[in-house]
Amino acid sequence: MTQFDLSLDELRQYRPPRVEPADFDAFWRDTIAASRRAAAVPRFALADSPLQTVVTYDVTFGGYLGQPIRAWLQLPAGAKGPLPAIVEYVGYGGGRGLPTEWLLWASAGYAHLVMDTRGQGGTWRGGDTDDVEPAGTGPSHPGVMTKGILDPSTYYYRRLMTDAVLAVDVARRHPLVDPARVVVAGTSQGGGLALAAAAFAEPQAALIDVPFLCHVRRALEVTDAAPYSEVKQYLRVHRDAVEQVFRTLAYVDGRAFAARCTAPALFAAGLEDEITPPSTVFAAFNEYAGPKEIRVWPYNGHDAGTQQHELEKLAFLRSLGLAPGGT
Repeated sequence: MTQFDLSLDELRQYRPPRVEPADFDAFWRDTIAASRRAAAVPRFALADSPLQTVVTYDVTFGGYLGQPIRAWLQLPAGAKGPLPAIVEYVGYGGGRGLPTEWLLWASAGYAHLVMDTRGQGGTWRGGDTDDVEPAGTGPSHPGVMTKGILDPSTYYYRRLMTDAVLAVDVARRHPLVDPARVVVAGTSQGGGLALAAAAFAEPQAALIDVPFLCHVRRALEVTDAAPYSEVKQYLRVHRDAVEQVFRTLAYVDGRAFAARCTAPALFAAGLEDEITPPSTVFAAFNEYAGPKEIRVWPYNGHDAGTQQHELEKLAFLRSLGLAPGGT
């Protein structure tokens, strides 16, 4: 794949008009408040693990309207706290997987909560959380992109993004976590969830790699890659629902969340990324209201720097005083 989107100079200035539903803030405020009221006390069960330097807890907490969500909490062995925490969200199709897949942050001295992804985990990393769907969600194309998409109240991402916000609450409740040093993080779908959590959970920083669900109309114009292709296929069948679909998507657009964020953020973009095209990433980055930096990887696609970018994230948090020990 070669670079196919706008030039880098154009990307840095790209800020298309953003139209939001009039009740956007009320929709999310009421959804999150109702879910917080319904949430049970989270359970942290020590997991049986062969790891010697990391301690793992199997977590169950109340997400959207109190529905049970699973997570892993990884802690450095012997840690006394209080620790800065990373709350991480998973990319499309994946779940929380196994504890052995999540060693970086705990090894670097952080508490690390990895949220499972309701109804996902059958594509590339296993999941353990059911999606409890409301009645009337209607037909959808395989995957979750179009589940309940004709109405914001039944749309899948209303539930998942609420889970993401409440996962931050859960991390702050653990006795070894410093509630004043919590960071949200994610790649692709996880980056979109991190934007939602950064807008409504008031973290101290956000790590947002190649975020999904940003400027979706633009994405459908420039890429045929999955999972945006699920929306295209749905609209090929439901031809009279185009504006209804885009009205729903406006409630979960990362640009709207970005405009409400205040925490310092580090973004990543790959200029050869077909899955989250660079213009959609920059559309969110350019709307981001808080202090922000972006690392651009010209010859990378959706991988956007991989391990090299992990080092960038560690250095970014250190610069903010959010490393273990505060340095």
